Amino acid sequence: MTESNEPMQIDYIEFPARDLAAMKAFYGDAFGWSFKDYGDAYVEFRDGRLAGGFARTDERPRGEGTLAILRTDDLEAMRDRIVSLGGRIVREIFAFPGGRRFHFADPSGNVLGVWSDK
Repeated sequence: MTESNEPMQIDYIEFPARDLAAMKAFYGDAFGWSFKDYGDAYVEFRDGRLAGGFARTDERPRGEGTLAILRTDDLEAMRDRIVSLGGRIVREIFAFPGGRRFHFADPSGNVLGVWSDK
């Protein structure tokens, strides 16, 4: 294997999911993602730039570890939309160098962030 000077990029991200239908409804309505089912235990999603998947599990995610962060132009509107679709805010909007963000738990308990530079 030869070494490359090219930076590595995240190519795929996968979330555990207790209810695949609920995950598709939540992320489809909240962010406009599209989906492709692979049997009854896996769903691939696409957000227009990145692909990923929801893998069915009976275990409840702990919401700790790697944090995927999504971008929006209107942080408050996105927070309200996530809550209206059944998401739970686990960290309210806060400022950080370069912008503001909040963290939420999806219907399966995965914790993600949403940020804006506004």
